[in-house]
Amino acid sequence: MLELDHISYAVREGESELGILNDISLTIDAHKLVVFTGPNGGGKTTLAKIIMGLVKPTSGQIRWNGQDITSMSITERARLGISYGFQQPPRFKGITVRRLLTIASGNERLSKDQCCQYLTKVGLCANDYLDREVDVSLSGGEVKRIEIASILARNSQLMIFDEPEAGIDLWSFARLTETFEQIHAAGTATMIIISHQERIISLADEVIVVGDGAIRHRGTAAEILPKILADTTAGCPVLTKEGALK
Repeated sequence: MLELDHISYAVREGESELGILNDISLTIDAHKLVVFTGPNGGGKTTLAKIIMGLVKPTSGQIRWNGQDITSMSITERARLGISYGFQQPPRFKGITVRRLLTIASGNERLSKDQCCQYLTKVGLCANDYLDREVDVSLSGGEVKRIEIASILARNSQLMIFDEPEAGIDLWSFARLTETFEQIHAAGTATMIIISHQERIISLADEVIVVGDGAIRHRGTAAEILPKILADTTAGCPVLTKEGALK
């Protein structure tokens, strides 16, 4: 279970502070698939980075399975089974795809067949990629899929994906949604996915709409998705005061 209690985050702008997140509290039960959605700049990625430890909150507390992780480093959180997939994944010159998957899995004896299984789940052929370096020779979409494969190899308890659909073709996107469905059906991990894609939103147990640094609305995909589709303008009812969480 993931618990966020009164999380706020602000940055300095000259003599004043700019609030990015404002007193966010929420609980995500184990093995649920939750989608964060909402307008760009609303605070979704910042909230996800705070969970991973990439950003330190100005105030508030984070607990994972009852343990306070607020002051823990990224490495310490990773050891507890928390993983993060970036919007723009890093590249690793000199490290092959196979080596990256091996490091992620923690199994120095990771077989080619096992690597193939992880890559197939994200729409890549192992024979074409295992010996390639994770460098600038790969497209953004390829690096994104390899990063997601490494998270699968790590077998994390909490998987955070920041817009996993970015830079991926339609065929690979279909494979990714199938992978998310399979992970969720297995009931072995909690997933937080930041996305604007209807197909991904429809997979969620719960959709949390983040806007202007606050939770504007939350509910099932069946409850939230029609409202988003009905009005994607600034007057969307899930983002306005009238539709905000009471």
